[in-house]
Amino acid sequence: MGEVLDAEIVIVGAGIMGLAIAYHLGRLGQGGVVVVDRGYLCGGASGRNGGGVRAQWSTEANVQLMQESLRMCAAFASEMKINVWFRQGGYLFLTRSEERRRSLEASVAVQNACGHATRMLSPTEAREVVPELDTDGVVAASYNPKDAVVFPWPFVWGFATGAAKLGAKILPFTDVVGFETKGSTISGVRVEARGRGGVTAHVRTRKVVNAAGAWSPEVARLLGVELPNRPHRHEICSTEPLKPWLRPLVADLTDGLYFSQSTRGEIVGGVGQGDVPEGVNQDSTHAFLGRYARSLVRACPILGGVKVLRQWAGCYDITPDANPIVGAIDEVERFYQASGFMGHGFMMAPIMGKLIAEHVVKETSSDLFQRWNLRRFREGKLLSEAMIIG
Repeated sequence: MGEVLDAEIVIVGAGIMGLAIAYHLGRLGQGGVVVVDRGYLCGGASGRNGGGVRAQWSTEANVQLMQESLRMCAAFASEMKINVWFRQGGYLFLTRSEERRRSLEASVAVQNACGHATRMLSPTEAREVVPELDTDGVVAASYNPKDAVVFPWPFVWGFATGAAKLGAKILPFTDVVGFETKGSTISGVRVEARGRGGVTAHVRTRKVVNAAGAWSPEVARLLGVELPNRPHRHEICSTEPLKPWLRPLVADLTDGLYFSQSTRGEIVGGVGQGDVPEGVNQDSTHAFLGRYARSLVRACPILGGVKVLRQWAGCYDITPDANPIVGAIDEVERFYQASGFMGHGFMMAPIMGKLIAEHVVKETSSDLFQRWNLRRFREGKLLSEAMIIG
């Protein structure tokens, strides 16, 4: 059997979601937390995203969650004693059709009702925010200066360091290869260390959190649980540094374009891609560069001559209704889900880590955990979310 370990809670996935949960479990006084990950810190989606953090969403639940997450992100550097380059330059959303304009207006109304003061803008007003834009074909825009961009890696490192200080044990390069069960109850997790002779260990535990992102369905399948989320490759790139000029993150709801400028001056962005291979795939392609370049230059012609320095890809974790799968499930006791965040798990992790930790420790429910429960797919109670980009 190999080494035998004991844990109160095993978290599968050391991305920002899993580490945020571990940190908040420690804040609640929960000991015996073990986090396992098949790769290295920042090796998955948490280290491969654009770092956007916004409360411009179309549903009250998402707006309110992200208002709190924005506050937590703003306080993160001070709390964790690590610089995350939090820049509150806002998000500027563009739309190019009347149908999307109406949808955007409805989303802005929800945001304003929640106290997130977003403004609808005309194309002329959008150019006042970013004068370099070409708004030919743009019907309307929305803008909120409180939305932000951060550098993702220090957030992951900060949560990892904070969780470890509170007693969590983090095991990178460790695969989950199976579970031990008694009926519908988990009694242990079998893990195998990579690069150390394939040492297998048995972790005795009764609680498991599945926070493996695009790999979450694979983990759940080891327990006979089918999750409806699927991985979807998303590519992104970074340019040579330019003199600072772009304050907000600009997003086009028509084709999923988004781009922002980092503190070092690079333009970092991506664009929606529908025709990508099935399964987990983190390869980069020339096709992405062509699509991104056309969309970027249409929105901002002055960037036509900028040089791309590097390109990478990660996996969105897509659900059929563009909402996450969170909390306890009916099929297996104390097998908690934290996946399906549609490429937006990074920005939601600060608040969701706190809420999921409380859910696991106190075993209580709430409207949010009922709303995002796995059973909604079986019951046909699908949700909606209109403000998905990329």
